[in-house]
Amino acid sequence: MPRLLWICLAGAVGTGARYLLSTSMQRAVGPGFPWPTFAVNLIGSFLLGALMEAGARSDLVTPALRVTLATGLLGGFTTYSSFNYETLHLFRDGRWAAGASYVALTVAGCLAAGGLGIAAAKLSL
Repeated sequence: MPRLLWICLAGAVGTGARYLLSTSMQRAVGPGFPWPTFAVNLIGSFLLGALMEAGARSDLVTPALRVTLATGLLGGFTTYSSFNYETLHLFRDGRWAAGASYVALTVAGCLAAGGLGIAAAKLSL
């Protein structure tokens, strides 16, 4: 049970971090495009790539810490369900170009961010 508790606590921290980042970005950029969710997904992809690579290449990240951070913290932080809803909302509103751009930017950006995270971990270990 202790592992589950740590994962749940980390998830709460990740959720809080997502909320704080999203609300501050929304105030800064406005509601025209879902930039906050996009940013959260890029950051989460980078961090998950770096975390998993560091865990695979060294003893710096134990398996227990890795599952706590990956499943808990980053699981609470990243926002695929929000991405999905916001994309469908853009399409429903007839904003096909914005919706398609959001999907393309998110997929390409998150793949790139994840790759950069892996590369950063490789360089630092």
